[in-house]
Amino acid sequence: MNVLRKKLADKKRISGTLVCLDDPCLCEIMGHAGYDLVWIDTEHSYLSYRDVLCHLNAARSVGIASMVRLPQHDLTATKKILEMRPDAILFPMVHSAEEAEELIRATLYPPHGTRGFGPMRAIRYGFDDAAQYVKQGSLEMCRFIQIEDLHLIDELKAVAQNPYVDGFIFGPNDLSGSAGDFLNVFDEVTVQPMKRAMSIARQYRKTVGIAGGMDDTSVRFWAQLDPDILICGADWNFVSTAAKDTLDRLTQYGY
Repeated sequence: MNVLRKKLADKKRISGTLVCLDDPCLCEIMGHAGYDLVWIDTEHSYLSYRDVLCHLNAARSVGIASMVRLPQHDLTATKKILEMRPDAILFPMVHSAEEAEELIRATLYPPHGTRGFGPMRAIRYGFDDAAQYVKQGSLEMCRFIQIEDLHLIDELKAVAQNPYVDGFIFGPNDLSGSAGDFLNVFDEVTVQPMKRAMSIARQYRKTVGIAGGMDDTSVRFWAQLDPDILICGADWNFVSTAAKDTLDRLTQYGY
């Protein structure tokens, strides 16, 4: 059982943060800081496949769980990331139950899905039995769908019935855009559909996560919804915020 699935099975709340920059030391730092999960982002960042592999190795070295957010509906990228065996993957910008079904099937070998055969790091470059990986090991990875579209919430019961969907991660920023109130994430027009979706997810015993901001207001607000996973902040955010705070202190002394 991978480290993230074990923590979820033990009913532990998961703290996470984003990694978007390319230095793998960042995953080590997040692990040493005490986070449970590092979200390695390939949707919005410039990370290469090599960067992702280095991040995964760094995360494993310090025992922090890894989740890779894939590019939007990119089955080629999905296949390459799967062969690296992250603890979890996240599909962003999913608009319908039909699309979710296609994406999840791409992560599963026949007869359950359409994944092509070619594991490498996933079977430790041949030191693990490939047939056993197909039968069991490939199913250990967590599969998450990101909820950023109100239409998907309307079809969520159909998605939640898929036994290979482990859970849902809310992206409040884009969800607020779908609700017609872009970036006003705390408004009821966005929060009420989130609560409805969370209720459906929990009815089907699926993991619920939220990707929020890092300021006190955001963390407090999203924590009150009691998600299983709460993702806050990002590597570039931490650097820029600490840099500005330190410069402000220097400025006070005339520097």
